[in-house]
Amino acid sequence: MGRPRVAILSGDRIASAAMDLVDATGGFTIPELARRLKVSPSSLYNHVSGREQIIELLREKAMSEVELPEPTGPWIDVVAAIMRSYRRSYARYPRLIPLLTAYPVASEQATGMYNALARTLTEAGFGADDTLRIITLIDSFVLGSALDAAAPATPWGTSPDVGPELAAALDTGAAKADRAEDAFEFGLAVLLRGLNTL
Repeated sequence: MGRPRVAILSGDRIASAAMDLVDATGGFTIPELARRLKVSPSSLYNHVSGREQIIELLREKAMSEVELPEPTGPWIDVVAAIMRSYRRSYARYPRLIPLLTAYPVASEQATGMYNALARTLTEAGFGADDTLRIITLIDSFVLGSALDAAAPATPWGTSPDVGPELAAALDTGAAKADRAEDAFEFGLAVLLRGLNTL
């Protein structure tokens, strides 16, 4: 029997199947992925070196949706635009976030975004040490906010231990359909204002 004219597997097909598993279960194994693709596990290794490379394919897929603005205008506006796009991208794939934090970044798309942030921050006058701190802060804030975007509309349950101050605060969020977006924009403004005073 000859080889099929169209390759059964590709990096895109493997990443799409892995993303489906992550969305459904929060993770994947090589045997599960092979079953989903209707191939043997050894066939996967003809296209990827292992789990870490598959996770990088997933990172690349998520990061390919991050839009980088033109590096013109005030640095704060450029950083804000990158952060909003970064959050929107990962809010689509919240169950992917814990997997990504377990592996070092090797994705071309991710490196491109980090390069854009580093250039913008350096041009704004931040030193190399502060640039790294700021990029780490951005990652922490954006990824946490992307997880919050996937939370239920009212993420806090009821408890008899809720005091009146917390109850009043929770009541303000319950009325907002866009609670997570509102919290992100508030946090973004606080973060950028703080950076502007350094």
